[in-house]
Amino acid sequence: MSLERLTGAQLAKMIQNGAANLYQNADFVDSLNVFPVPDGDTGTNMNLTMTSGSKEVAKAQTDSISAVASVFARGLLMGARGNSGVILSQLFRGFSKAIEGKTEIDSVDFANALQKGVDTAYKAVMKPVEGTILTVARETAAAALVKAETTSDIRELMHHLVDESKISLDGTPELLPVLKEVGVVDSGGQGLVCIYEGFLATLEGKELEKPHAPVMEALVEAEHHKSAQSFMSTEEIHYGYCTEIMVRFQEDKLKNAPFDENAFRNELSEFGDSLLVVADDELLKVHVHVETPGDVINKGQRFGELVAVKIENMRQQHSTILEEEGVNRPAPVAVAAPKKAKAALVTVAMGEGISDLFKSLGVSVVIEGGQTMNPSTEDIVKAINDANAEHVYVYPNNSNIIMAAEQAASVADCGVTVVKSKTVPQGLAATIVFNPEATVEENERHMEDAISAVKSGQVTYAVRDTSIDGVEIKKDDHMAIAEKQIVATDHSSLGAAKKLVDTLVTEEDEIVTVLYGEGVTAEDVEELTAYIESVCPDAEVEVHDGKQPLYSYILSVE
Repeated sequence: MSLERLTGAQLAKMIQNGAANLYQNADFVDSLNVFPVPDGDTGTNMNLTMTSGSKEVAKAQTDSISAVASVFARGLLMGARGNSGVILSQLFRGFSKAIEGKTEIDSVDFANALQKGVDTAYKAVMKPVEGTILTVARETAAAALVKAETTSDIRELMHHLVDESKISLDGTPELLPVLKEVGVVDSGGQGLVCIYEGFLATLEGKELEKPHAPVMEALVEAEHHKSAQSFMSTEEIHYGYCTEIMVRFQEDKLKNAPFDENAFRNELSEFGDSLLVVADDELLKVHVHVETPGDVINKGQRFGELVAVKIENMRQQHSTILEEEGVNRPAPVAVAAPKKAKAALVTVAMGEGISDLFKSLGVSVVIEGGQTMNPSTEDIVKAINDANAEHVYVYPNNSNIIMAAEQAASVADCGVTVVKSKTVPQGLAATIVFNPEATVEENERHMEDAISAVKSGQVTYAVRDTSIDGVEIKKDDHMAIAEKQIVATDHSSLGAAKKLVDTLVTEEDEIVTVLYGEGVTAEDVEELTAYIESVCPDAEVEVHDGKQPLYSYILSVE
């Protein structure tokens, strides 16, 4: 029996199965990352992104396929982690836009929506690279468009789509030489295939086992809660009610009160903090911390009907936690809202020493993360809000975090500049030249100059045997990585660090900064410092205990 119309309930089920299948294969997707470093996280990033989207769908009470897709797209957007997660969110953002206003869709609608998703994702990427998730999405959508001309059966279309996605995935090594050299397919493309396979399982009547509590997500949430409660007292909570509303726009109300997203965001900013406003043509979603939740509800209802409301008393929650921990706190007192700074800095870093170094240079908020755990769009938005400034400069310090930072900037309620630092040394260099009295344009120019003047390198260990760019790599060997290229290996981290110095440091260089990580001895640091001085006698060598995991050494050369 053919399936000629797809409903909202069916799409919701497809999303849940897609998320479940990706979760089950996240470790495998991680293992396909080209570099054999212990931080291959494409599967983790896509899994957490997809989980965020599927959770929003599970909470939505609607039979409209348009509404389901819209809620899913927003959930993906706010949970997006890493480049793969951001691209995934853009694919389904375009998909959602293509089926706006529809209660059900047919095979042609489905194929067109996939193509719209591809168009949206390509526009979001400054320099699209073929042989990646983008290729798999594009070739699969093209095949779906052709198939939709000859079949009205969505189940048959999905079968064809999955088959073509696997063919496209198998072809990624021919488009991206490094994949062919290592002998793997693209990890992001594999993640997308897993999602499509979950979609097909739904249409075939199969239900994949859903994880009760994804391990990585649970760890992230546990750490977040621990951090929040460890460093604040109940009286520090100036706005006591975490308020979330979702409003479905209504035409008759919009005639009397036209909706302007920026104006509404500015209006709510007067009532509280931690504000997030996301809207499309049908739905408005608000998250804000306020003292008067009723005002937020009333203001939202000007534009339509309430779909969902959640209000939590954060003071009560916090007091309960402290009581359970046996912590005595003084009675709450009124605290004036802090005045907004003219400008503030937000950075992403891993390692207590590196975080402290950034803070000593004037960074207001350090987001714990980086190589092994890319922060989500929502994490970065929260950090921007916490910085409490008229303009915030965000340093991702990782090429895989830049897109999430740019998405955060697009929804933040203040001015945001994403400084495209791809390494910690680049972020440090840009931080040093920041001038709080300079204009945004002046700071951007000086930061870009600082980033271009610094050379970055790092030492970590290999998690498997492989060969890249002619370098033979054995499992557990230590690798010297200059910028993004593996230049040498050694049995010891110190040996690899010396080879990295040989690649990066010249007699003309003036400053070499060494950030050493967990497990590095004082003797090793002394020997490496002496070696740098022998290579470049006139250079100033700075050494800091970064306490970073996985990366024994991070080098900055200027």
